[in-house]
Amino acid sequence: MTVGPSYCSDGSFMTAEIVVPVATLMKPARRRWCDRLSLTATCLLVAGGLCMEFTPRQVVAAEQASGITQEQADAILQELRSMRELLEQLARQQARPVQAASSKPDTARVSANDRPALGAPDAPVTVVEFTDYECPFCKRFHQTTFKSLKRDYIDTGKVRWVVLDLPLPIHPNAGKTAQAAHCAGEQDKFWEMRAVLFDNAPTPNSESLASYGQQLGLDEQPFEDCLISDRYLSQIGDDSEVASGNRITGTPTFIIGKSGGDRVEGKRIIGAQSYAVFDSAIRLVLSEP
Repeated sequence: MTVGPSYCSDGSFMTAEIVVPVATLMKPARRRWCDRLSLTATCLLVAGGLCMEFTPRQVVAAEQASGITQEQADAILQELRSMRELLEQLARQQARPVQAASSKPDTARVSANDRPALGAPDAPVTVVEFTDYECPFCKRFHQTTFKSLKRDYIDTGKVRWVVLDLPLPIHPNAGKTAQAAHCAGEQDKFWEMRAVLFDNAPTPNSESLASYGQQLGLDEQPFEDCLISDRYLSQIGDDSEVASGNRITGTPTFIIGKSGGDRVEGKRIIGAQSYAVFDSAIRLVLSEP
């Protein structure tokens, strides 16, 4: 049983999943019955709250389907109640790190040197984004809010947008898709590949990455060689270390600050927030002397 500290967020809440095969918590005598019905319990921890996806009615239905006795069904229901108590206890334990995440500092300081950047090099404001190409909230942000921010701030020379990678352990293909973006960047197609990756997320396999390269007109062999080499793994790992050093564990997360040198220090925005949130933060930095 695992509950990962990583999360992807829309900014309104953070989620962690506890997936518990019922058979692992039930008495040995019940496990064969439970395995036959493939009964599992999935618990969603949302800011310390627990929702359970099985009910006594489901157990009664299972009883009718399997032909077990009322006495056996009652015993199983009692065990499920005991499991609920255990899961609620786990939820209370997990509520502490979720609460701690909400107390993170509002600012962060990161390096923006030698990372993919979009916009004028002398733009007065720099936005650093930590992203994961399999995160659904990252996808939503780039298909909605980012387009408006690009039009109003990046294309007008006011903002320079820098990307750092934070592939989360809960997304098995996020690391390879991040490499694909950098490999496309070797042929000056980083941002185009980035858009394709988000539009098609989650990417199921390496064959899909190859098809994306063909779609963008990339020279196929150098792109494939780059993916096989894993030469961007170290850089992606460095980005993750930067995130960890700033207590950034979720995607998307943004740092918005005044441009100057290789480092950016500024306000932290967590989650796929609305255009208004970014607009306000950028305007605040632009108004600074």
